[in-house]
Amino acid sequence: MKSARIKNSTEEYTIGKIVCVGRNYAEHAKELGNEIPEKPVLFLKPASALIYSGDQIIHPDYGNELHHEVELVLLIGETVKKASKAQSEKAIIGYGVGLDMTLRDVQDGLKKKGHPWTLAKCFDSSAVISDFVLKKDHRLKSEERLELKVNGVVKQSDSLKSMIFNPVEIVEYISSVMTLEKGDLVFTGTPAGVSRVNRGDKLEAKLGEVAELTCTVV
Repeated sequence: MKSARIKNSTEEYTIGKIVCVGRNYAEHAKELGNEIPEKPVLFLKPASALIYSGDQIIHPDYGNELHHEVELVLLIGETVKKASKAQSEKAIIGYGVGLDMTLRDVQDGLKKKGHPWTLAKCFDSSAVISDFVLKKDHRLKSEERLELKVNGVVKQSDSLKSMIFNPVEIVEYISSVMTLEKGDLVFTGTPAGVSRVNRGDKLEAKLGEVAELTCTVV
């Protein structure tokens, strides 16, 4: 079982499911030719897809266009179902930064056929996470910036204020369609600027001064 690690602590949370939100930044939706959603677009990743800062992203051999997607990641601290806004806020106990690695050519092919995105999103090492900062130690102000560098060059950079659905709204919606449990992770969507990475590339992701991670593609 994979665990979420807490910054400056020996505390860990066993990770259950990973719920991901797509198209949560208007400019990213536009760059992929998608409509702005009226409700969060959800998909899942298995916990087996997870790796940590310092690990290697393994480029699958069945796709050619591996893209980076930097995201705010929420750590869920209690089980909620059909949660109110207040309950949703309380259920979020920590924040980290993550990468949702996506085989874009595979995803595009699946979308054209009307098939699920599983092969494009759920391969081993397709989800990278930092250590998490507990909410009691840092409360998000929505002014924090997500940033992703490839080989030292900034590719993605935007404020959390640009999110279409904020963290509380996301948790409230997810809990209306499925139970969220202690240890679940929520990837909240990526800003514009996604692009292809190649074997040998070094990726560096930051959430303001809250969290950071580094990894390489092999």
